Amino acid sequence: MRYVPRYVRAYETGVLDERIVQAYAILEKCTLCPRECKVNRLKGEKGICKTGELARVASYFPHFGEEAPLVGQYGSGTIFISYCNLLCIYCQNYELSHLGEGREVSCEKIAQMMLSLQYQGCHNINIVTPTHVVPQILEALKIAVEKGLSVPLVYNTSGYEKIETLKLLDGIVDIYMPDFKYWDPEVAKKYSKSPDYPQRAREALKEMYRQVGDLHINEMGLAEYGLLVRHLVLPHGLAGTKEVMNFIAKEISPYTYVNIMAQYRPCGEAYRDPLINRPITIEEYEEAIQAAIKAGLKRLHRQI
Repeated sequence: MRYVPRYVRAYETGVLDERIVQAYAILEKCTLCPRECKVNRLKGEKGICKTGELARVASYFPHFGEEAPLVGQYGSGTIFISYCNLLCIYCQNYELSHLGEGREVSCEKIAQMMLSLQYQGCHNINIVTPTHVVPQILEALKIAVEKGLSVPLVYNTSGYEKIETLKLLDGIVDIYMPDFKYWDPEVAKKYSKSPDYPQRAREALKEMYRQVGDLHINEMGLAEYGLLVRHLVLPHGLAGTKEVMNFIAKEISPYTYVNIMAQYRPCGEAYRDPLINRPITIEEYEEAIQAAIKAGLKRLHRQI
């Protein structure tokens, strides 16, 4: 039986309409994310994410570099949102997240992007850095559903989330794909100016798992719903990999699909810091893999 995305049912029951209204109301004194800037984005005011009423999009295309259950044969339908609420100094998409490469677009245009990606055969719609534009995504989703959108929705996030915002997405998002970047608040403060990141990420993963459970992959090898966690290994063990893996295995699920990522390289402002101004070593990556295995995680995606 063909999987019916959760947002389709939310649209049919009127839940999606309710969530759109609730989400836009938050923009009047924006507290969508943990930064809680409290600016009126509906009047053009901007906070940390430098985004007003309209979302800004850098690009959209079928992506073949994502995890295999998302890529399949025809790719993951990726929409890269400009700017970010976390702003890691080493971001590999620095031009997008910090400098805002892209252009402002209407919700109708985002809906057209979604439909175009589905038409090209993409197996899902993968919104990258969605946290600060949740209302716009929900509105675009409604427009797209009315025109036939019917593939799973992926919420591809840094993990720096508020529970209240995630609850607006309950019954709408099919696949949550958060990062879990840091375990140590001091490291999070140094590299992302967010000492509360570890606590926020732990809370977010628990809420995401409550909503969607373990990643379900169909007989064709494609993800339909569930949680997929990414963890970027940093030099010198700065990400706190051992603690992160133990948390996921013991407090989320040992069957969580975890991608332990090896692609760290110094970007953005990383060259200024001697601890992160180099790629990771093979030994550092292997230590991370062994930490995950020792923690008891059963579904590991390794890159080396």
